[in-house]
Amino acid sequence: MTSTTDHAATLSSSTKISNPEPTLAKKASPSRTAPKWETDARDRVRAAIRRYSKPLADLVARDANEGDTRLLVTDFLCDGLGYDKYEELTTEYQVKGEFADYGVRVDKQLVAFIEVKRCTQKLGVKHLRQVQMYAVNEGVEWMILTNGQVWQVYHMTGGLPVIIDLALDVDLLGDTSLAAKTDSLFYLSKDAFKRRLIDDLWKARAATSPRALAQVVLSEVVLESIRKEVRRQTSHNAETKDLARILREEVLRPDALP
Repeated sequence: MTSTTDHAATLSSSTKISNPEPTLAKKASPSRTAPKWETDARDRVRAAIRRYSKPLADLVARDANEGDTRLLVTDFLCDGLGYDKYEELTTEYQVKGEFADYGVRVDKQLVAFIEVKRCTQKLGVKHLRQVQMYAVNEGVEWMILTNGQVWQVYHMTGGLPVIIDLALDVDLLGDTSLAAKTDSLFYLSKDAFKRRLIDDLWKARAATSPRALAQVVLSEVVLESIRKEVRRQTSHNAETKDLARILREEVLRPDALP
C-alpha cells in the first residue's frame, strides 16, 4: 500500500487525524479453513483488480474526467466488492443541501460515504474534509476517498475533537502484490463490511498509531521507567517533567503529539 496524502494534517480546530504506519496493516490471508463466503469474496476482489487494472491505467493515461472515473468506481464496487448498484449504492446522496458521491448501505443501514475524484487527481485533506462533513451530519463512521486508483478508508470517532483514523490506503496500480491489494480491499467488500471486520482492522491501527504510542511514551508510568533507566546509565536523576518536555520538543514527531 502506498500513501498519497499528508494524513497528519489538521482538518479543523476540532478534528485530529491519526495516521498509523502502513506496515502495521493487518494482513490476514484466508486459511485453508476460511468460510466459503470469505473465499468467494476474496476471489471476487482479486478478479476485479485484474480485470480493471488495464481500463484504469487507460483512464489515467488519457486524464479521464471525474464522470468516467465514477463509472469505473461503480463497476468495481459492484463486480469486485459485491454491492448491488440499485439497492446498496445511492449516488448524489443529499446531506443538508450538499451531495455525497455515494452513500453505501449494508442491510439497509447507511454505513459509509464515498467521495470520488478524477483518476489523476491527487487525494488531499480538502477532499477528506468534504466527506467528513457528510459523515458528521449523518452520524456515519466510515469515509472512503478514491480516484479509482487509490482507495483511502477513514474511520471517524465522534466527540470533541473528532478523531479521524486512516484504516486503509491501497493503490490498485502500485507495486505491491496482487495478494496484498486483495487482502486490503477485502475489508471493503459487502460481505466483510456486514460482519464488521474492518472495525478490528481500525482498532489495531488506532491502538498502534503514532499518536496513541506517543501518549503511551508520555504516560507517567513510562516516564518513570525512563527516569530510572537514565539514572542507571548516567547516574543523573532527571525529573519526569523535564523528560516529558525533552521528548515533546526534541524526540517525538510534532504531528504525533496528543
